[in-house]
Amino acid sequence: MGRFWDGGSYSQPTAEELKHRSEASRKKAEAAGAVLQPVVISGRRIAKSWWGMAWCKNLERYADYESRLDRGKRYLRTGAVIDLQIQAGRILAKVQGSRKTPYAVEVCIDQLPEGQCQAVLKKCGRRVETLEALLTGSFPEELKELFQARGGLFPSPKEIHFSCSCPDWAQMCKHVSAVLYGVGARLDTDPALFFELRGIEIGRFVDTALANKVEAMLANAQKPSARILEDADLNALFGVL
Repeated sequence: MGRFWDGGSYSQPTAEELKHRSEASRKKAEAAGAVLQPVVISGRRIAKSWWGMAWCKNLERYADYESRLDRGKRYLRTGAVIDLQIQAGRILAKVQGSRKTPYAVEVCIDQLPEGQCQAVLKKCGRRVETLEALLTGSFPEELKELFQARGGLFPSPKEIHFSCSCPDWAQMCKHVSAVLYGVGARLDTDPALFFELRGIEIGRFVDTALANKVEAMLANAQKPSARILEDADLNALFGVL
């Protein structure tokens, strides 16, 4: 797996070669008028935010991808993902490989089924009351576990579909792997992209939480208050006959 053929001969680029080719391809594309969105990794950690780390962790928990993801990390860290653009349910990317021309990668993510979305919203209750809390991942630990559990918000392998223009015959090549990790890095800067990928209106989580809170307040308001004094209590308190 992971073999590349360039003009009929085997070629496995080194990290320095990848960096050089990636930079050359990026400059050439931009000179031709292309507007690229490269993924730049600073340091060893691919993702630092909760959403970014949760995305990467979700990928790594599936045996389907276990033996294929590490190769993508190397490509991503060398700057080989020279363009990564996220749309509703789709990721389009250009990844530098052994040849001069970058490979085209497309990843499609199934939209979250409405029934599944409703089930998650119901379980959320009143625990995400601000958009800031949702995007920063600063909500209860049990909610984080709910989002990542089977049937939660994160996609399973069968909900992720990908293709690459490279000649690698592996089910998931290193270019696709690099792109999937690149999504995790991209979520660091814009976690709202996760909801766009899954076809979820991000405001629904906050709206549901607020609606539940108002409903609870109204229910409490309709209950007789123990602090209301009866006539006999008023007579005793104020001496009213």
